[in-house]
Amino acid sequence: MNLNTPAFSSFPHDGLNLVFFDKGDPNGPPVLLIHGFASTANVNWVHPGWLKTLGDAGYRVIAMDNRGHGASDKPHDAEAYRPWIMAEDAVALLDHLGIPEANVMGYSMGARISVFTALAHPHRVRSLVLGGLGIGMTDGVGDWDPIADALLAPSLDDVTHIRGRMFRAFAEQTKSDRQALAMCIRGSRDLVARADMGKIEAPTLIGVGTKDDIAGSAHELAALMPHAEALDIPGRDHMLAVGDKVFKKAVLEFYEKVAGR
Repeated sequence: MNLNTPAFSSFPHDGLNLVFFDKGDPNGPPVLLIHGFASTANVNWVHPGWLKTLGDAGYRVIAMDNRGHGASDKPHDAEAYRPWIMAEDAVALLDHLGIPEANVMGYSMGARISVFTALAHPHRVRSLVLGGLGIGMTDGVGDWDPIADALLAPSLDDVTHIRGRMFRAFAEQTKSDRQALAMCIRGSRDLVARADMGKIEAPTLIGVGTKDDIAGSAHELAALMPHAEALDIPGRDHMLAVGDKVFKKAVLEFYEKVAGR
């Protein structure tokens, strides 16, 4: 685990102040990282070593605290968290940095935002890495209302739902705004039509842990797309797959292939 927090900057978009870091090789191919629900740029990408891995490999590494998360502004309105709205935050960051096209990598909710970004702005997305979300992208990932309820419960002791307890504890660990996260979970679950997945031309790598009981099959999602490949991340669940060395190695190899096209 890498705990060296990079310096963050901020930019305004959609009436919000959003924070981000821009590190690695400033002249390298840009990689835009979009974190998952209840996480932050640090927790999702710095601590598990992605900033170091990609930076050492010569990439420009950019990540934002999504609205509702980390040090970015936190609206308490579920409609503010629709995935196509959060995708516009990602594109606005690329605009702010003057980057016409980037490799976009998202984990879990960040993978959903990445797909909405690729559908709305295909010319801005050089490639996609989707972590922690497989066919759940199109078919759903179960009932998450108990998780919203868990986030709003008076205390962790009042939560009996197993997955709700997991996310409530994670939110407390990261000192998150639980009201904003509850609104986020209610607003950000829009599914992507299977036919729309087939419209994404960007080369795509989909990585899901073999013990992940949330994401759904990476192989089923890849089969819907013209230029996608699936990666099984062995022995990892939804929380632990993100920093796995197999995942990192596969992403670096994928980016080398993308650069060679």
